[in-house]
Amino acid sequence: MSDPGPGSSTPTGTPLPAETEAPVDPRGVRFNAAVTAVVLVLVLLSGSGWLVAAQALVFALGAFVGLRYAPYSVLYRALLAPRLGRPTELEEAAPVRFSQTVGFVFAVIAAVGYLSGLTVLGIVAAAFALAAAFLNAAFGFCLGCEMYALLHRGRAARA
Repeated sequence: MSDPGPGSSTPTGTPLPAETEAPVDPRGVRFNAAVTAVVLVLVLLSGSGWLVAAQALVFALGAFVGLRYAPYSVLYRALLAPRLGRPTELEEAAPVRFSQTVGFVFAVIAAVGYLSGLTVLGIVAAAFALAAAFLNAAFGFCLGCEMYALLHRGRAARA
């Protein structure tokens, strides 16, 4: 993601709220989605509740701590971003964080399903998360970001 990225802090060290996060590199967002898609395919193939719980933790870090601290974002910034150069465009961090929250919810439901013996619930929740991650990785279409925009427009219309 971009530097200073989401999760940046003020000169006093206080974390910036999500609304003031720096825009993010969309290539990093797609990289995160690609890694997430691979993890979710492995979850569906193995039926591992613990692996999807680990993915839920990755989502939680991006959603609640900041995109900058999500493990896949760290990988992108360390391995790929220096080789790609500056992005030609950036996107807002808030919709991406919202999509991480949605992914977190689906991953938690999948983990609960797998770990409690409700395997069908785990499979369905993991499959929904995989579909969203794949759309973002392959086509740059972020379902969570679109949901964020719809909710934002709905709030604006009511106001």
